[in-house]
Amino acid sequence: MKKAILLLALGIVCSTMPGRLRAQATVAGTPAPVLPLYSGAIPDSKPSQLKEATTGQGANTSVADVVQPTLTVFMPAREKANGTAVIICPGGGYSRLAIDKEGYAVAQRLNELGVAAFVLKYRLPNDQSQPDKSIAPLLDAQQALRMVRQLAPKYNLNPERIGMMGFSAGGHLAATAGTHFAQPAGPNPGPASVRPAFLVLLYPVISFADSIMHKGSRDNLLGMNPSPEQQRLYSNELQVTSQTPPTFLVQAEDDNVVPVQNSLVFYQALHHHQVPAELHIFPKGGHGFGLTNPTTPTQWVDLLKNWMAANGWLSK
Repeated sequence: MKKAILLLALGIVCSTMPGRLRAQATVAGTPAPVLPLYSGAIPDSKPSQLKEATTGQGANTSVADVVQPTLTVFMPAREKANGTAVIICPGGGYSRLAIDKEGYAVAQRLNELGVAAFVLKYRLPNDQSQPDKSIAPLLDAQQALRMVRQLAPKYNLNPERIGMMGFSAGGHLAATAGTHFAQPAGPNPGPASVRPAFLVLLYPVISFADSIMHKGSRDNLLGMNPSPEQQRLYSNELQVTSQTPPTFLVQAEDDNVVPVQNSLVFYQALHHHQVPAELHIFPKGGHGFGLTNPTTPTQWVDLLKNWMAANGWLSK
């Protein structure tokens, strides 16, 4: 009876949500709460006619023109929970978010490992709604880290075990969060740490150097004619220090969207600064494989599990 009531309630939530975005469920079977990222005014925003748009369905669901950033909370079953959390940044070239394939589906797999997952619906760079579009995604990523740390007691999380995962351009955002935390974006950022405990980067955009960049991501974030200083600032392989978090990297060698050199140069920078890192290059798989591409070995999840366990992030 209780299960039937829960399913009925979930159906009501689904039917009233706008567009094609429907309520998500955690591995434990409960609806996933959606939390606003900011309780007051959203920084680096200005009035506009921009309205969020959702296209596709299922694994192909994507979101564009995000105005109100949110975190969707996926909690593991209580008996599995180990206190580690991951904030997930879906990709989409800084023009949209592959919110299901590189967000909700991955969050549910992390729950199976006992890891709490927070899918970040971050603002995409937009001159209409942001005075400085280059910092809006990073502001949201850093706010997500603050917020999850604040929520740690509520969700029984270890505030020192909050990592960040990103796919494609979401990988660029996660890598930016992992290399720009010493000087947080925006005015009056506050004392709370915005350093992720670790990074998990899947086919990530890393560099904005002309030779290996993903042009769409760079153009969307920095504009068509970025200055050399901007290109260098957001080429994250150039921003690695000894304080950059331990990193797990996965990419396919035949990626024809984001050159595999992006993962290679980031790994080399991490190695140079003696930051623990693990890199896996699959010979085939293309770009954007997530968990759904049948031609790509999905054992990267098992490899990630082993890496997290070896570092103590899966222990209770």
